[in-house]
Amino acid sequence: MVIIIIFLTLVLGTWHAAHAQPSFYAFESGHVRPLALSPDGSRLYAVNTPDNRLDVFAVSPDGLTRLDTVPVGMEPVAVAAPDAAHVWVVNHLSDSVSIVDVSRAPFRVVRTLLVGDEPRDIVFAGTERPRAFITAAHRGQNSPHPLGDFDQPGVGRADVYVFDAGQARTIPDAAPDAVLTLFGDKPRALAVSPDGQHVYAAIFRSGNQTATVTEGVVCNGGSEAPPCRIADAVYPGGLPAPNINHEDQRGPETGLIVKFNGSQWTDELGRDWSNGVRFNLPDLDLFTLDANTLETVARVPGVGTILFNMAVNPQTGTIYVSNTEARNEIRFEGPGILASEVKPPDVPPTVRGRLHESRITLIEGTTVVPRHLNKHIPYGASPMPEDVKANSLATPLGMAISSDGTTLYVAAFGSAKIGMFSTAALADDSFVPDAATHIPVAGGGPTGLILDETHNRLYVLTRFDNAVVSIDLVSRTELQRLPLYNPEPQSLVEGRPFLYDAALTSSNGEASCSSCHLFGDMDDLAWDLGDPDGDVLPNPNPFITGDRLPFHPLKGPMTTQSLRGLANHGPMHWRGDRTGGHEDPPGDPLDEEAAFIAFNVAFDGLLGRDAGELTDEEMQKFTDFVLQITYPPNPIRQLDNSLRPDEAEGQRFFFLDPGPDLQDTCEGCHRLDPVSGFFGSGGESTTEGEPQEFKVAHLRNMYQKVGQFGMPDTAFVPGDPTHQGDQVRGFGFLHDGSIDTIERFLNAIVFQVGFRLFPELYPDPALARRQLNAYLMAFDTNLAPIVGQQVTLTAENTAAATSRITLMEARANTHFAMAGASMAMECEVIVKGVFNGEARGWVRLPSGAYRSDRLSEPELSSAELQALATVDGQALTYTCAPPGAGVRMGVDRDEDGVFDRDELDAGTEVAKRYTIRIR
Repeated sequence: MVIIIIFLTLVLGTWHAAHAQPSFYAFESGHVRPLALSPDGSRLYAVNTPDNRLDVFAVSPDGLTRLDTVPVGMEPVAVAAPDAAHVWVVNHLSDSVSIVDVSRAPFRVVRTLLVGDEPRDIVFAGTERPRAFITAAHRGQNSPHPLGDFDQPGVGRADVYVFDAGQARTIPDAAPDAVLTLFGDKPRALAVSPDGQHVYAAIFRSGNQTATVTEGVVCNGGSEAPPCRIADAVYPGGLPAPNINHEDQRGPETGLIVKFNGSQWTDELGRDWSNGVRFNLPDLDLFTLDANTLETVARVPGVGTILFNMAVNPQTGTIYVSNTEARNEIRFEGPGILASEVKPPDVPPTVRGRLHESRITLIEGTTVVPRHLNKHIPYGASPMPEDVKANSLATPLGMAISSDGTTLYVAAFGSAKIGMFSTAALADDSFVPDAATHIPVAGGGPTGLILDETHNRLYVLTRFDNAVVSIDLVSRTELQRLPLYNPEPQSLVEGRPFLYDAALTSSNGEASCSSCHLFGDMDDLAWDLGDPDGDVLPNPNPFITGDRLPFHPLKGPMTTQSLRGLANHGPMHWRGDRTGGHEDPPGDPLDEEAAFIAFNVAFDGLLGRDAGELTDEEMQKFTDFVLQITYPPNPIRQLDNSLRPDEAEGQRFFFLDPGPDLQDTCEGCHRLDPVSGFFGSGGESTTEGEPQEFKVAHLRNMYQKVGQFGMPDTAFVPGDPTHQGDQVRGFGFLHDGSIDTIERFLNAIVFQVGFRLFPELYPDPALARRQLNAYLMAFDTNLAPIVGQQVTLTAENTAAATSRITLMEARANTHFAMAGASMAMECEVIVKGVFNGEARGWVRLPSGAYRSDRLSEPELSSAELQALATVDGQALTYTCAPPGAGVRMGVDRDEDGVFDRDELDAGTEVAKRYTIRIR
């Protein structure tokens, strides 16, 4: 054993020491369908998301027994078992679906299907030909729409991939029967009608018919301003009161969030701002697809703002959608003392403790009936009555329904509980929120449910401790807890509850940080979280240019920002008003750890936590967790990391220096320096003619904000004011989401100067803006585009698979600049499969040879390894692992310095670390 460890240190340790990358990357992918039972109920399948595996358990009257674990793609989030022999796994980061053969031991991946960006769910339906339906975003390197139609208005951005299940299992590199595009943004959940003839597809962050009226058409002067004419239209006035804070300091002019009421876009005063919104939001949430003809036969609007999962009543066909409904049209956070004095009496003074309401929406045909799960909460009460939190359910995710259709079980991800509901009581709204009808789940973060009525059990996957739990439905108690191996550092496990746990972090048990920062990302909405009861604060941040205006507590609408990639980016939030420079004594404004800790005030001011802020220790754990969440690879960038001609020309403009008379280059503000961890921002602030001064924004997720086209003409951002018709998003670019496209943003007056003064550099400004737009859509992120990508090599697909393997190996030989690691490679190729009846793994070394998971075996050349797949049953799946993760994912799962196969040969445990400690 000592000799093995010394060998690993010499051969592999030097390799990784030179690169200094982590072996685990936190993507925080959200579970969609993490559990499945085999058709005969004899096996339970569970996705192990952090370990990139499918874990298999035998089901018996005595309980669950581990059978096997199968490496699949990166970040698996959904699993389905259409027949006894095969299991399909959706890999969120790998943009793939693994088909696992479970008819022979060891279980193995036999096919890998390539789909669009960030696939989430899978179901099977249809009678003529059983088909697999898979949701994915309308973009990605494996998509027929690789650019996502980012410059096309009125385009659906939610795809459903449809495969013939039989052909996909047997024909190498089988193409989908169809790729259906739905008029929504980012799909998530799928469900099937009881007769198997229809598939229901739901949009994930579907919105709620709110939008921001841009500041340029809100009349100056606040609540006393009369209507005003700007360009081609008349607007109804200024910002509603209050326009001052408690110190009597007047706030800046800002945009205004409005909501569509069925005929007009109105604010909290009922004023019509329709001239300020030049598009429609049909808010189509759920689509019914004919599983045989693949036609869309129904579209249902108004289901909810964030749609998580679906279940179908097997007796009535009623569809249940777990969702939350945002209240972002309500202005302000904080206690609401000043706001309550001037707001209309029927308008809440703030959103404190009431951001997203947890709901189950019932759908029968086109009839939509939302049910608020926490109707007992007396919003506005402070402190909250003691029994309120215990009766609440937060962030409803997975659901299961009894075969007789009378009982619905709901996984409350933010409450460590399973809610039980009579479907009849849900239908007539007679249910009473009561902790007595909840099943506690000690591990925390339940995401998926499966009913085993044969054994009267409920199986639950709990994400906080990464475990499968078996619950007795009679006693409603836990029978078994089976931890799944977890390679995450303990800091991730300990910090995760502070993002999601509403019982821990809010007053009423419904709100948490994840209400808006979904799985560490965004809700695609804008919120006006100013606080009239707050103080004006100085701005201590470093500036590129500007007057260092102070931070007024009235700040106007700002879109929810992602928690991904906060490391190395200094002060936080759009203005940089969460900053270490406000510490006492003042700290470093560029210290992102101090900046995130400054968000502690939100637990009181926004979530309404009666106990106030987290303790220093708790907030440090939360900070340590969040600063590890990273961005995925850019799905628009080509897999070889090259730029298309328009993108390359846009990059040239981005770095083009117009001369000493103008402010540097685009990159002069939006710094791109991967070694320093800068991806569009170095943490500094600037002014660009706005009433407020903002931190320079990073540029890693521009492609996620596409889908809102149309806005009025303004003096600062002129452009085509034509109404653009139906769109899929209410919020676009800029801090408040009011700018519809990057091209229009680049037409702002502040950017036009360079085009006018230097016609020789910019002979065609419109073309330059389009090319810059193209480049920003493909902008660099923390990882290369190839990371996570896969291919399965079999005896039948050698030519096609070899081409992709060659690409992966070439990228593994290509230097990639990363924070603190200038000499990293784009990826590390690992290979998994079955050889001579054993589950095996390999990792590609810098030399190009492959090292197996058995030390005594010689290294193999690429050709020698590929030759192993020519034998039936020995398919090999290649994956481009992130830099630094190859050894862990390929040959040493628990990173104990002993290869996996050597441990199995010695009869020792391959995966020793089971993380079960939460806090």
